[in-house]
Amino acid sequence: MRHPERTKQYRNKKTMTTTKNPDIFMDHPKVKNLGIWMDHSNAHLMEFITDPITTEIISNKTAHREKEHSPGKSEDGMHHREQQQQAEYYQKLCDIIRNFQDVLLFGPTGAKLELLNLLRSDHQFEHIKLDIKDSDKMSQNKQHAFVRDHFSHR
Repeated sequence: MRHPERTKQYRNKKTMTTTKNPDIFMDHPKVKNLGIWMDHSNAHLMEFITDPITTEIISNKTAHREKEHSPGKSEDGMHHREQQQQAEYYQKLCDIIRNFQDVLLFGPTGAKLELLNLLRSDHQFEHIKLDIKDSDKMSQNKQHAFVRDHFSHR
């Protein structure tokens, strides 16, 4: 069952972009499709049920922060922190993906392959159909069309 506020948002807007509530994908039953356009800094999650498709954005902390170079910080320590933040980013995505049956990963970088390898190494994701496609940087409308095209031709 959808929350009244969300239902109102779906009716009033063709697209919705937010970074505040990635848990929006957690309260639906497990019978849906998810498209994720991603790179190493952002993941645009698009649930494909019917129109309008909505977009949620998950951001990687590392990619949005400038590298801090100071004499007291070692490169090893900075690299370790970046790896931890990258792992947290992928874990957030895994937590959302586990609620779906069919997932499309697409985007311009190798981040989608890194996430796919992580998902395939975990038996919890064996029942989820995972597809991967290369794509360029896209506007939100093109991302929605890409997801709609992929899941409509099944």
